[in-house]
Amino acid sequence: MLFRVLSLLAVVGLAACTNPNDLDRAPVDLGNFELGHNVVVAPNLTKGPVSREASKEEWIAAMKLAIDERFGRYDGTRFYHFGISVEGYVLAIPGVPLVASPKSALILNITVWDDKSGKKLNDEPEMITVLESISGNTIISSGLTQSKEKQMENLTRNAAKLIQNWLVRQRANEGWFGPGEASADEAETQAASGSPDAEEQDS
Repeated sequence: MLFRVLSLLAVVGLAACTNPNDLDRAPVDLGNFELGHNVVVAPNLTKGPVSREASKEEWIAAMKLAIDERFGRYDGTRFYHFGISVEGYVLAIPGVPLVASPKSALILNITVWDDKSGKKLNDEPEMITVLESISGNTIISSGLTQSKEKQMENLTRNAAKLIQNWLVRQRANEGWFGPGEASADEAETQAASGSPDAEEQDS
């Protein structure tokens, strides 16, 4: 099933729906959130079709860095832990006919733990599907213009931003992370701030 999803993402090349270029701005409000353990694993890693090879260790390192980069900025009063499993990926390769226009993609699952209660906030892992940001260097195929390392950086930074958007929605809808919960409208506004229409990633 996962392989079929990766195949569809690679072939269809759906448009990316996030913009991670906001790390120089104040982080969006997540209440009393502070990142505790940043645990990333990849026990079932699946490589999609026509993809460059990347090891479990490379994905774990790249994902941990992107999470620390985005969520290490929070200094709330309560620790929350991330458990992330990298499930599958496509890293577009060079030399594929332009008509195919393959796109890079990443699929992961995340579970959030409340340190104080020792309990999961989400009983079932949340699946995050990530596509590379669209820019002048990736609109045809990032395999032709970017190294494997740059593709992985692009995808993991997008993944961290999509996780942040999900946490904002959960805070509004489920009351995560303590007092002063954002309203549903504020959550949608904060999540929408990652739209590539506002600022494309130029990488």
